[in-house]
Amino acid sequence: MERFNVLVVDDEQDFLETLVNRLMKRDIDTIGAASGEEALKIMKDNMFDAVVLDIKMPGGMDGIETLREMKKIQPLAEIVLLTGHGSVETSIEGLKLGAFDYLLKPIKLEELLVKLSLAFEKKDLHSHKIRNLKIKELLR
Repeated sequence: MERFNVLVVDDEQDFLETLVNRLMKRDIDTIGAASGEEALKIMKDNMFDAVVLDIKMPGGMDGIETLREMKKIQPLAEIVLLTGHGSVETSIEGLKLGAFDYLLKPIKLEELLVKLSLAFEKKDLHSHKIRNLKIKELLR
């Protein structure tokens, strides 16, 4: 069975560690990052199928700015945004910028697993389409 790679980005350390551990227990290779800047550094050296990204993070980069940069580094990585009730509008902005979907905090693990499963399927479909186009070009 193929293993999936997920990057979790959240400034709340307890939440980050708990979520990383819970995903790893389900055989999902997971790396955690505590900021947008840290996440972008990690993304330059590792390929991810999906990213779980908190929108509200203090400091230099918020989730939307991080999303923009992530899509430049790994356009096929599917990004699930995490948001509080007050920032659903920001989540919609994120969807327009290429995020896969969003979940309201506090999240239920089962909901996240469903979103990640759908995100993996979508990324896999895009990867196959690109591979098939490259094969067709080679055959011309």
